[in-house]
Amino acid sequence: CGSFVSSCFSFIPTASTNPKAALKSKIVAEFRPQSLIDELLLYKRSEDQIELKEKQLSTMRVDVCSTETLKCLKGKA
Repeated sequence: CGSFVSSCFSFIPTASTNPKAALKSKIVAEFRPQSLIDELLLYKRSEDQIELKEKQLSTMRVDVCSTETLKCLKGKA
């Protein structure tokens, strides 16, 4: 029974025999969830800022065809 188990384990690819498995192991080992969380929070803040500015522009009723108005808004941003 012990030799059967040993022979079964010999078919399982290890990081040393399979380069894809080695790469996956490295990715998992180097994964830092806090940096991902920080990046996601930064992205969310950016999206919130864009949404806020879109709402502000929609409430201002600005003539977007007027280049003078757009220059004025650009200066305020």
